[in-house]
Amino acid sequence: MEIPPKSPDGSEKSPQSKELLTSNTASTLCISSRSESVWTSASRSKWDIYHKPVIVVSVGAAVFLFGMVITSLSCIQSKNKNVYKMCGPAFLSLGLMLLVCGLVWIPIIRKKQKQRQKSQFLQSLKSFFFNR
Repeated sequence: MEIPPKSPDGSEKSPQSKELLTSNTASTLCISSRSESVWTSASRSKWDIYHKPVIVVSVGAAVFLFGMVITSLSCIQSKNKNVYKMCGPAFLSLGLMLLVCGLVWIPIIRKKQKQRQKSQFLQSLKSFFFNR
């Protein structure tokens, strides 16, 4: 192991460590943006909280219904019957998967919201008792 050279006063760091401290990578930006959301106590609307799972559920329901139509076309039409028989169940399963993922995502978000409220309450209690 090599020891990086130090200046005579010992205060200057190696150039590699300077680069690490001053670089703004995507991961540090992501971490800082998450930490900002933890420290800000601005209330968010229901749409801001639940828009992603609602979109996933909506797309899943649409794909599921499209799969039902394609599957029913395989029973009605004789032309391109093999294509309908292959594509219909694929869309059915994809739509059902998205639908279930979105429906499971909503209670997970609710649980996280409750935990966040509890932790904010406990932080305020700590600051009240220990900052006297």
